[in-house]
Amino acid sequence: MASRARTRVAARDPESLLRATEEPDFRQERSRRSYLALIEAATQLFSSLDYDAVGTPEIAQQAGVSVGTFYRYFDDKHEVYLEVARRSMATAYTETIEGLTPARFVGLARHETISHTIAMLFEHVLRYPQLTRSFREMTLRDPEVAELQYAFDQVSISRLTVLIAAIVGRDVVPDPEATAWILYGSAMHAAYGVAGHLGAPPVDSERARRALTDFIERALFPGR
Repeated sequence: MASRARTRVAARDPESLLRATEEPDFRQERSRRSYLALIEAATQLFSSLDYDAVGTPEIAQQAGVSVGTFYRYFDDKHEVYLEVARRSMATAYTETIEGLTPARFVGLARHETISHTIAMLFEHVLRYPQLTRSFREMTLRDPEVAELQYAFDQVSISRLTVLIAAIVGRDVVPDPEATAWILYGSAMHAAYGVAGHLGAPPVDSERARRALTDFIERALFPGR
């Protein structure tokens, strides 16, 4: 049996919140498979149903395990929901922001880099549109989900601030942090928009991606 090692992260800094959650100490591969099956089952259910409509029996059934097995790893559905949110946000950061380096913005590569990053961001939101909408809605009613969302936003903005300061001179962007915040907010708002979170979007995903790519490139590299 795996022993639970899911203590709260002592240091509540954004990086720790997104990355330092400890999984149980698996002593058998079967236990690890059951745990991951529960994560996947919860992801699928929360991607199609509202939070209140999902119960622990449904998660266990979807995962093909007993309810007792569920409670071996999680205290309740809220705990597994938080783990789903954390994993989703950490993956989104890794896929869209973390890999951006100054070298990728040299010459003509900058347009392709911006376009690819936005495409990945849209794909992440569109992969589970109901789930990402659920995360946004839960930030208004659940402080722990709000803390995770804030951590994701802060880590992303911090990374973009460093990147902008490295690739653009102060004569072009005198305030990299404020610029990172505006560009990040624009990209996330557009991603949520194409996912239908704000109602039927007036443009499709491809048009939105092209427009956002051009907007960001002109903001960072005017006249180049």
